[in-house]
Amino acid sequence: MLSRKEKIAYGLGDTASNIVFQTVMLFLTFFYTDIFGISPAVVGTMFLLVRVIDAVTDPLMGALADNTDSRHGKYRPYLLWLAVPFAFCSVLAFTTPDFSASGKEWYAFATYTLLMLAYTAINIPYSALGGVLTNDPTERVSVQSYRFVFGMLGGLLVTACTLPLVEYFGQGDQARGYQWTIAAMSLLGLGLFLLCFAGTRERVSAPVGQRLTLRTATLSLWRNEQWRILCVAALLLLTGMVLRNTLAIYYVKYYLLRDDLVTYFVTLGMIGNIAGVALAQWLSTKVDKVKAYIGLQLISALICALGFFISAEQLLLAFVLHFLWSFFLQMATPLLWAKMADTVDYGHFKTGLRIPGLVYSSVVFFIKLGLAVGGALAGWLLAWYGYQAGQVQTADTLQGLLLSFTLWPALCSVLVALVMSRYRLDNARVLQIHQALQSGSATPAHAKVTA
Repeated sequence: MLSRKEKIAYGLGDTASNIVFQTVMLFLTFFYTDIFGISPAVVGTMFLLVRVIDAVTDPLMGALADNTDSRHGKYRPYLLWLAVPFAFCSVLAFTTPDFSASGKEWYAFATYTLLMLAYTAINIPYSALGGVLTNDPTERVSVQSYRFVFGMLGGLLVTACTLPLVEYFGQGDQARGYQWTIAAMSLLGLGLFLLCFAGTRERVSAPVGQRLTLRTATLSLWRNEQWRILCVAALLLLTGMVLRNTLAIYYVKYYLLRDDLVTYFVTLGMIGNIAGVALAQWLSTKVDKVKAYIGLQLISALICALGFFISAEQLLLAFVLHFLWSFFLQMATPLLWAKMADTVDYGHFKTGLRIPGLVYSSVVFFIKLGLAVGGALAGWLLAWYGYQAGQVQTADTLQGLLLSFTLWPALCSVLVALVMSRYRLDNARVLQIHQALQSGSATPAHAKVTA
């Protein structure tokens, strides 16, 4: 069993990642539209275009990590090498130079692209690291629960402190406030990545004699049909999650008409996230991971859809539903990431090749694609319903905002449940595969991989 100290050290890496991830998900669209002055339609398109770049860089980064050989391991050293560049790119993305309208758009595109490249380069190896800390299927859920508790604590820091710090550092200048706030948070994240590097060890190695080329690794990956299911589920999940979280600020400010409660609303959601992921390991001991995941998606969909029938005057109920949605949806998150490690084992069992970096990077690509699609949909829907930054919104705009904040994310969760109903790596099957790998009865690593 892994020590609690090492699980905490691993979790601190996700605290660092979430300082940027949650800031992008919760505040970047608002920053671009209301602070930097870029139209929401342009922002939505920009988010989607960057994912085209990720389509190339994510699997390349995964393959690079799988082939890395250093005295620190395959995946850990990237935390050391890239902590500083990641922090620097984060600050650049929230800097607002005095350019023309087109210049601002190009600057935003360039710095957001750099930020996502840096995020890929450090987060792909970090994610794969979770799959090589232990080969115990039960411990994997525990590791991911620690990861996401500490990750959500990073998110809680973002939701609770971002706007107050913007006000403190900006003194009326929001652009300056955001820049210095992200600088402070990025410096903290840098230190947490270094602690994660120092406090973890890689224990699960690739098969002896394994030699990977991008072609053989990719063919092995494609033969893993359970991986394909996780990719589709991740895309749908993040699309709905990001759509709702991106619109949370707009929902509170314009629909509930309580601009003063934005920080409390998103912070309450983050507290729900933390409570949910903290209970994931307990749930996994009571219910099969696959059945639990499907059930949690359907519960989340129901809660989210109920929000459509909440009026602006029912403030308390709106807050309670957002907490419950966050709680149940995020309870499923450690289960999803534990399944990624299971699919690595399944691919090793089926093809003889162990490629955690490529498996995690490809699923993370679909997660980031969902991040982009959700963010793009938020921007496009705001534009479609006639949103005007800083203005009193029309009744049609408010109705469209409510629809986009509730029913569309609920539909995404239902689709995730339908996709995961085809996933076959339940607890019993995972145990069988684990025992086969331990006994050496998997496909030999030198076996030829064909499509």
